[in-house]
Amino acid sequence: MSESNSKTVVLAALTGNLLIAISKFIAAAFTGSTAMLAEGIHSVIDTGNQALLLYGMGRAKKPPDAKYPFGYGKEIYFWSFMVAVLLFTLGAGISIYEGVEKVLHPHAIAHPLINYGVLGLAVLFEGTSWLIAAKEFRRVKGSWGVLEAVRRGKDPNKFLVLFEDTAAIAGLLLAAVGLVLVQTTGIEIFDGLASIGIGCILAFSSVWLAVETKGLLLGEAANKYLVQQIENIVSRHASVARVNEVPTMHIGPEYVLANISLRFKAGLSGEELQNAIADMDREIKTECPTVKRIFIEAEHEADKAPSHADEPDTHKDEISD
Repeated sequence: MSESNSKTVVLAALTGNLLIAISKFIAAAFTGSTAMLAEGIHSVIDTGNQALLLYGMGRAKKPPDAKYPFGYGKEIYFWSFMVAVLLFTLGAGISIYEGVEKVLHPHAIAHPLINYGVLGLAVLFEGTSWLIAAKEFRRVKGSWGVLEAVRRGKDPNKFLVLFEDTAAIAGLLLAAVGLVLVQTTGIEIFDGLASIGIGCILAFSSVWLAVETKGLLLGEAANKYLVQQIENIVSRHASVARVNEVPTMHIGPEYVLANISLRFKAGLSGEELQNAIADMDREIKTECPTVKRIFIEAEHEADKAPSHADEPDTHKDEISD
């Protein structure tokens, strides 16, 4: 997903959630429905989440400086994590609290048709946002399955909005079921139970999002497919005797830092080493566009002590791009 496409998806979700939140609060004020109030809170939190994502996307574009030499790409991970925290503490917490209050102190719902009308509009708005996010997600994931695409992807924007919209639609359906049960059975606690159910959906969403972004925030490695591709590129060079390891780290969704430890064959001149390193740097960046910075930690085969055949040499040259 390109940056412009990501921004379009987030803006569509923000606009839809803002309109939905206003309509839900109006309906809750007229009808006294706790489930509708919980849904209004849900939409406000979602609107704030999209605003935080837009802010994070803007911050992540800042160029590197002396304080942050690798740039600000991790900002998007931090703000995605903050979205998860807010979704859990405010969204889930308030919805469950309001639901428990309604179960303990039930009261009648007035003008139920208003609720149904608002829920219908909300499904329309959320559904539109969901279709936009789903279209972009399908384009990005290609032949991968949904779970595989989420695991292999390193950009929270690619799945966060889609997942939020899915949870929102599930919450809307749950709110509608609660209202129908109240009307058909006359048991008013169903409205509170629906609110508790919405809170549980939000809690699950927030925990899932926190787990997905925690590793990226801490400095998660690139996926194994990219690491293997880098190893293959380096290994095929005639000057390389062995690739020791390829530690990587995501600085941002499309910014990978690679530190390659390898052993060159004996007998290479300084010029041959420089040419080999330049070739590897160029080929890696061409075949792996997300790899932006490369550091090569090189050791010479002739420097290897025969009595320590399996231990890395202590005399190494560190070369960066």
